Amino acid sequence: MDSGVSSPEKQEKENFVGVNNKRLGVCGWILFSLSFLLVIITFPLSIWIIKEYERAVVFRLGRIQADKAKGPGLILVLPCIDVFVKVDLRTVTCNIPPQEILTKDSVTTQVDGVVYYRIYSAVSAVANVNDVHQATFLLAQTTLRNVLGTQTLSQILAGREEIAHSIQTLLDDATELWGIQVARVEIKDVRIPVQLQRSMAAEAEATREARAKVLAAEGEMNASKSLKSASMVLAESPMALQLRYLQTLSTVATEKNSTIVFPLPMNILEGIGGVSYDNHKKLPDKA
Repeated sequence: MDSGVSSPEKQEKENFVGVNNKRLGVCGWILFSLSFLLVIITFPLSIWIIKEYERAVVFRLGRIQADKAKGPGLILVLPCIDVFVKVDLRTVTCNIPPQEILTKDSVTTQVDGVVYYRIYSAVSAVANVNDVHQATFLLAQTTLRNVLGTQTLSQILAGREEIAHSIQTLLDDATELWGIQVARVEIKDVRIPVQLQRSMAAEAEATREARAKVLAAEGEMNASKSLKSASMVLAESPMALQLRYLQTLSTVATEKNSTIVFPLPMNILEGIGGVSYDNHKKLPDKA
């Protein structure tokens, strides 16, 4: 009896071009036979070309033909019973419009971003969701608002890369059943109210001024210590002060000034002309 064991010829007949006779039924086989006649009549019109970056998901009498999409190259489509959907596998850029978000510290901001994703399973993208691109776009908007709503304004401004990575992980997990692979998520711009910008600018300016005053005070303290050490050195050697005066005069003269006002100590005149201030004062009395 051959009822329990199927011969190779029978299996080949049942699985011919992916059709099982138990699924098709009488009407299905009739349509299948008519389709082959139409294929023979309109052979060139039954051949479709699928590009390298495309895949074709073929439905035969409403059922997906295989677990894997067809293509690239030439595919055979049976008239009347086959319908196919082309799926683009290239990376898609999804621009997220500015979303008004209330942060954790009750600050209203507007944040926009961009999502890069691609379809890695054409069958899942066609069979598991109605419009895969629209669904991914709406999910990206919702995920962006949910993630940023748990962060403070300072965390959003300082940790964009960490926030973008967390959004990418959430999107990738949610769209896995749709055959989507999220490649990258970027936060483009964070807009805050003008009044808050002025307040932050004033706070930053006050912080910089306080820091500048501290640095200036530290510089004056270090300069005073250096001057104290220099004065102690000059007090030990009086000629060192005169050499310092001459060095200062040489430095000023190199700037091409026509008039140089230079303080000249009286003890230098004593060394040069032998005239002291006391002798000059006594000359009118002798006269």
